[in-house]
Amino acid sequence: MSLLSYFELTLIEFTLFVLIVLIASTVRGFSGFGFAAISVSGLSFILPPIEIVPVILILEVLVSIFMIPYIWDKIDWKLVVLVLIGIIIGSPLGVYFLKIFSANLTHLLISIIIIFFSSILIKGYLNKRLNTSPMKIFTGTVGGVINGLTTLGGLPCAIFLLATGFEASIIRGSLAALFFFTDIYALFLSFFAEIIDMKSIYRVLPLIIILPIGIKIGDIFFNKSREQTYRKFVLYFLIFISFFGIIKVLTNIY
Repeated sequence: MSLLSYFELTLIEFTLFVLIVLIASTVRGFSGFGFAAISVSGLSFILPPIEIVPVILILEVLVSIFMIPYIWDKIDWKLVVLVLIGIIIGSPLGVYFLKIFSANLTHLLISIIIIFFSSILIKGYLNKRLNTSPMKIFTGTVGGVINGLTTLGGLPCAIFLLATGFEASIIRGSLAALFFFTDIYALFLSFFAEIIDMKSIYRVLPLIIILPIGIKIGDIFFNKSREQTYRKFVLYFLIFISFFGIIKVLTNIY
């Protein structure tokens, strides 16, 4: 029995799998987020959605752990706690609204809003007066609601940090820490929901070597980049994710 038989992938599929995860972990190492967005987008050409989710859940937690040495002293813990409080409040609301509103139309609307605000921020808009505790909790609540509806909850958090003028290193570290806690929670729930099986674990094992390589590459790019370069990358990346979401929704509708 060949090693690939455990993964239930061909050699070409496995090679693409590794390449996608390397690119995704590099982006995560640079920006502090985006791993799941790139992985899901890329792996959708190889695996059915039901097989992608458990793999991504495990990899998200692992990639967050590997990032700790690079971001630990740059995490704004007060920010992370306040946003998490909001996410805890908002997530059940998002799940409830999912029963009322169309997931596709909600995804479409949120993607358009993200593109709109990202475009404004690209032009240089900042408002440091938004940097208050109530606003951080509100941002987390909005993120929680959106996450319950469309799994795009991290996008408003990134928009908020960019709009309030946080330093790039703080944005990167705080986003990575925030996603670590939300990913642990999601992994915990998925374990009891029996979403994760041995096939998913087999597929993750060889990628454990790839994750720190991608993160290191991303960290090198981050350290060599200027503040403005980081901001533009994140904003254009948000627009890219949103455009991809719009295309996906329109494909599902038509």
